Amino acid sequence: MEYRTLGGTGTVVSTLCLGTMTFGKESTEEVSHAQLDRFVEAGGNFIDTANVYSRGTSEEVIGRWLAARHGVRDRLIIATKGRFPMGDDPNSAGLTRVNLSRALDASLHRLGVETIDLYQAHAWDPLTPIEETLAFFDDAVRAGKIRYAGVSNFLGWQLQKAALITQLRGIAPIVTLQPQYNLLVREIEFEIVDVCRNENIGILPWSPLGGGWLTGKYTRDSEPTGATRLGEDPGRGMEAYGPRNSDTRTWRILDAVRQVAEDRGMSMSQVSLAWLADRPAVTSVILGARTLDQLDDNLGAAGLHLSEKETELLTEASTPAVGEYPYGPQGVAQRDRTV
Repeated sequence: MEYRTLGGTGTVVSTLCLGTMTFGKESTEEVSHAQLDRFVEAGGNFIDTANVYSRGTSEEVIGRWLAARHGVRDRLIIATKGRFPMGDDPNSAGLTRVNLSRALDASLHRLGVETIDLYQAHAWDPLTPIEETLAFFDDAVRAGKIRYAGVSNFLGWQLQKAALITQLRGIAPIVTLQPQYNLLVREIEFEIVDVCRNENIGILPWSPLGGGWLTGKYTRDSEPTGATRLGEDPGRGMEAYGPRNSDTRTWRILDAVRQVAEDRGMSMSQVSLAWLADRPAVTSVILGARTLDQLDDNLGAAGLHLSEKETELLTEASTPAVGEYPYGPQGVAQRDRTV
């Protein structure tokens, strides 16, 4: 396992992070604890969850695991999130001080810890001034309830605004962004990656395998059957199946991943994860496994680096389509002009 600093902080995290959205639903508590054990044995020290994962059960499962393993908490960086509703109370959602203070205390209780290392806004809240949210994060840091603040699913202008406000007010900075990012979904490279690089914000990609597409289990014109990481529901996660299946770019990417995997003698998942882990500004890639076997396969990407030729092949095959402006050739020419 390799390690990097968490955004602009000095805290060190593993380049692979154990995501726990499956805990308490697709993965039983026994399987979840086995995944946590295996991840730590492999050198992983970064765990990500959220209060809404299985409506708090994921955090509870992690909390019971921590309680049963003396001393392991001090070796881990634990991240969770707040934003989405956990009840019928209209104030039980959003990035307000009211909701986040309640959500944070509840997460601390479920996890059984005194401090959460990385507390993240799960998504932008159009109703709450971002100044209120950032002030709450700063207060939580000062109170010792969290160590760092991060965000998830923010657009470029939202992330830049948040970063500038923390700088102008001298309050706790945003150190990480958690976006969807993989070979199939690279649109954050249009602007968001540049914001992260400019503001020293670490990227924590979720859905690194594109909901299973990059594992190679999907075939042309044939929907998958049986259990998946998203469970038994055949409709869950399939809303993008039609467009992706009919998009020639999808199969160009999968063919390129398969070629590199066969040449390397590795799985398509490992190749896809390795490509993503070495993208600019990426701090740690969030794994989402349903079974121990899936996690073991994913952990095979630890320390794996593709050659320049392999990286170029995958990058070119997955280049997203853009128009002339502002992200296409005309826009690039305008931005790169020196006179």
